This record gives sequence, structure tokens and C-alpha cells, in this order.
Amino acid sequence: MPKIVDKIIPGKPFYSFEYFPPKTPAGVSNLYERVERMGRLEPLFVDITWGAGGSTTDLTLELSSNFQQQFCLETQMHLTCTNISKESVAEALKAAKANGIQNILCLRGDPPKGEEKWTAVEGGFNNAIDLVKFIRAEYGDYFGISVAGYPEGHIDWYKDEPQISKDNYWKDMQYLKEKVDAGADCIITQLFYDVDIYNQWVKDCRSVGINVPIIPGIMPINTYGGFDRMVGFCKTKVPKAVREGLDAVKDNDEAVKEFGVQFVTDMCRRLIQEGAPGLHMYSLNLEKATIDILTNLGMLKDKSERRSLPWRARIQADGSPKAAEDVRPIYWANRPRSYMARTLHWDEYPNGRWGDNRSPAFGDLTNYHLGEIHIVDEADRRAEWGGDLASPADVHAVFGKYVDGKQKRLPWCCALDKETEGMRANLGALNQAGFLTINSQPRVNAAPSEDPVHGWGGPGGHVYQKAYIEFFCSPETFTKLKGALDGHKTIRYSAVNSKGDYQSTAKGGVTAVTWGVFPDREVAQPTVVSEEAFKVWKDEAFGLWNTQWKSLYPAGSASAGVIQQIHDTYYLVTVVDNDFVNGNIFAPFSDKFNIATN
Repeated sequence: MPKIVDKIIPGKPFYSFEYFPPKTPAGVSNLYERVERMGRLEPLFVDITWGAGGSTTDLTLELSSNFQQQFCLETQMHLTCTNISKESVAEALKAAKANGIQNILCLRGDPPKGEEKWTAVEGGFNNAIDLVKFIRAEYGDYFGISVAGYPEGHIDWYKDEPQISKDNYWKDMQYLKEKVDAGADCIITQLFYDVDIYNQWVKDCRSVGINVPIIPGIMPINTYGGFDRMVGFCKTKVPKAVREGLDAVKDNDEAVKEFGVQFVTDMCRRLIQEGAPGLHMYSLNLEKATIDILTNLGMLKDKSERRSLPWRARIQADGSPKAAEDVRPIYWANRPRSYMARTLHWDEYPNGRWGDNRSPAFGDLTNYHLGEIHIVDEADRRAEWGGDLASPADVHAVFGKYVDGKQKRLPWCCALDKETEGMRANLGALNQAGFLTINSQPRVNAAPSEDPVHGWGGPGGHVYQKAYIEFFCSPETFTKLKGALDGHKTIRYSAVNSKGDYQSTAKGGVTAVTWGVFPDREVAQPTVVSEEAFKVWKDEAFGLWNTQWKSLYPAGSASAGVIQQIHDTYYLVTVVDNDFVNGNIFAPFSDKFNIATN
């Protein structure tokens, strides 16, 4: 159900997030990271604005496509009439459909920067009604179409008078109805802070025959100055209690945020209690206030119930000939965008047993660098792990800082997720002993599928995991470890170096490491280890040493030499403990390396 209107379930309030295209490459890089984090909260959808005066057309298309295809987030793309011809709109819609986007928010748009009056371009559209009609005429019901609603009246009504007149209020209402009658199937409102005004406006919408879902647009209060500018620009009515409360703390940024979170939380709670289908959060590309509000409302507690799989499932557009994707190798767990880019044009996906991934229909897992949408900015990389290196021990220290939470990323992974938090101490001990960990998961035995950390697949089921660790280590360390691993009957390992020398005790080409049992369904096995996929992942994993780390140093420098030494000599090792009931994947490390684990 890719259309937003079809995903809304009466009585089950949802949330969604709006973002805008940043102005700099660094801003885009940071937005990708933020959206990836916020995507784990399982919003019903996200959307991305078109930019004032149509100024961000290409970037909006790029962001929308990547959110949809590589982040697997249902994405609604804004489309405005400002500074855009009918031909350009047609091209944008064509690109949206080609990239699996099936939701459009139609807006007239603001005047171009520096201009006070909005005017249509030659050969363009006069208003959102024209835009809605055009989309329906060209694409029928393929797209879900949202339009904007203004509980306090459109800003244009305020140009000559401080308040909207009764006549103009109803003219505005009639114009909204015309947008719906033209084919819009959802309404998202302009920001507001007076719930009574919103409620009355919704009643008035229903009284004139507007019956599509109306989603309130919510603007968190992040700073006093930002709030003041936004409500001034939008002519938003500010309740007296809000103005007085903010004025009292306007010189204390933390107090402003605290007041804002509490007020908006109370406002949203009332909206939901009084029938709003969900909350569309105008994030302003920030996350803390939005997450604090949703946490206060208790709306994040059941996010695991909305996870159909342990990883974000690829969205299938209506009419797609491909079967739904239901299994992935674990190796890309921390680099899902790379995996999505690699497999974007596969004719079909492996089935629940992974199947014969040598089939041409499954494409291939190559050219990861060609599809990577986000390479960490060089300045950020240098700040995170670009210090001088005298020996591999200095690299080990960097990994240790990452596991301890003292730096937020490595070339192979970003911050540890909640599932891995329970392994942090043991992973830290491993890194101190020279095992450079890049991926892991704990064993899980019949956790409820609603579990807030491990749950997936919907209510009523149970989920299971085999413990898994993946790391780089020196050949000497690996040789020593093998002796310990061989003494544990339930543990299997696979190892490969950059030259392709491969060793494994795994018996069989594919092994499930995550599975779930649910009512009235077959057993799901969505995450696997696979010899062939591991050998492909090894090229990417070793390649990142040079492309993301060695490249920070001058050619021939001691630091570059340390990274090259690790690249050339170390092994990439995966360890799986098949005893998901009582196993201890860290036992071999404790036995042979005197590592204190728990």
C-alpha cells in the first residue's frame, strides 16, 4: 500500500516527518544520516520540500528518490507551481514514478526569493488545483495526492487585513474543496498552535463535503527566534499562554526547548484524543524536539510492531512485477544503503531461503562505489579517525573509542544500535585485544515480536537470533583464535583476506541467523550468512580501508603505510554461534586471549 491515504488506519494514530533540501553538500550528508536514524522510528511516511521558488528541484528529486529506494521510506515529494513549466512538471513526475515514488504533495508555492507577488510562469500552472488535475489526467490513480490546508486561512488573505474575514474564510474553504474534488485524497495543514481553531476548521471542512483525511502539521519549538520568525511569516495565531511562557524564558535556549516540547506534546495529545488521524512533524531537519514529543506521547513504544522485517523492507510500487524482498545477507547490516544501491536493479530478489543467488535474475553484488549515495565528508572523516598512526595499535585504539561511544562512526558503521548496546562491554574487550569489530548481533531466544529492541514481523509472534560477530584481525591473532574456535562445537567461522584466501568451518552455503515464527505464516528467515555474499562483501569491506581511511594521509606517509599493512595482511572474520538458547559467543576469546567477558 504505497499511497499514504491507503496506509492510514482509523484509530491508529501515526506520525510522519518533513525535511527540506540543505544548501550545502555537508548539510546533505548530515541530512542523510539524520533521516536514516529517524527512519528507524518507523514513520508512516516522510516528505521533502520543493524549495522556495522552485530553487531545489534537482536536489528534491535526488533526496526523494534516495529516501524511497535506498532508505526504504515511503516518501512524498513536494511539487509546486513556482518557476516551473508544465514540461518540467511532467519530467519530475516521470522521474518520481521511475524511482518508485507514489505520493505527491501539490502546492502553488511561495513567490520566488525577492518577489512579493506570486505569478505563474508562461506555460505553467496557476494554482494547486491545476497541478492536481494535470497529475490525475496524466497518471490516473497511480499517485496519491496530498494538498495543503490552512486552518487560519492562507497567508495571501492577510496582505491587506490583520485578520481573515468570514467571507474570505469560506472562500478559502471552497478553494480547498475544489482541490479535493480535482483529485486530492489527503490534506496536510499549515502549522498552528491553537487546537480549538483547528477543530472548528475540520468541522467546517466536513460541513462542505470535504471527507478525505486531514493530517495536522506540527511545528516543534526549537528556538525563540526561529519560532518568532516562523509564526510571523505564516501569520500564525499564538495563544496568549504560549507567548507569555516563551517570553518569560526567551533568553534561555534550554528553557525555550523544554517549554516548547511540553506545550507541543500537550497540544498533540489533545489532537489525537479528539480524532486527528496522525501528526505530520515539520522537523526543520532536526530530530531531538520531534523525538522528545513523540516519546512523551508514548507513540514510539510500538514501533517494533510496524517493522515487517529486522531491516527496512524495500517498498514495492503498485504494479511492480517483482516479488517482495524478504531476505538479506547480514554483512551489509551497517551499510544498508550500499546494499540497496547494489541490488536496486535486480530483476527479482532471493526468496526466504536465499535460493540460487548465482542466477542472472538476481543481478550481482558488485560496484558498490557506483551506487553509494553518502560518502562521509573528508573533514568529518579526518576528525573522526584521521589522527596520525604509528602502528596498528593506534588503529585498534580508534576502534575502541568507537565501541565506547566516544566517536560516532567508522568507515563500516555508524553509532551502535540499541540491540548491540548489551554487547558493548564485550566488544570493547575484543577491540582492546586486536579484534576490530564492525558488525554484531546478540543471541535471542523467542523474544516477543513486539519487543521494543528485538521485535519485528507484527504482533503475536516470536523472534530468534544466533549470536554473530564480524571483525578484522591480524593473521597471527586469527591463527591463535582458530584453535579456540575449533573447541566449541556450536560455533562456526568464515575468514578471508584481501587476496581472497578463504577458510571456513561452516557446513553449507547459507545459514539463517535471524528468524521468526508468527501466527498463520511460514517461518520467516530474513537474515542469513552466505559464503558467496561474504566473498563479495569482503571486497567492499577491505576497500573501505583505503578509500575512506588511507586516502586521508599523504602518499608514502607512515600513517598511510599502517592502513595499507592492515588492508594487505589482516583477515575479515565472521563468527556464528548456533546455540541461540545457552550459547556464549565470547567464550573462545576468553579461553585463548584472557579477555574478561560477561
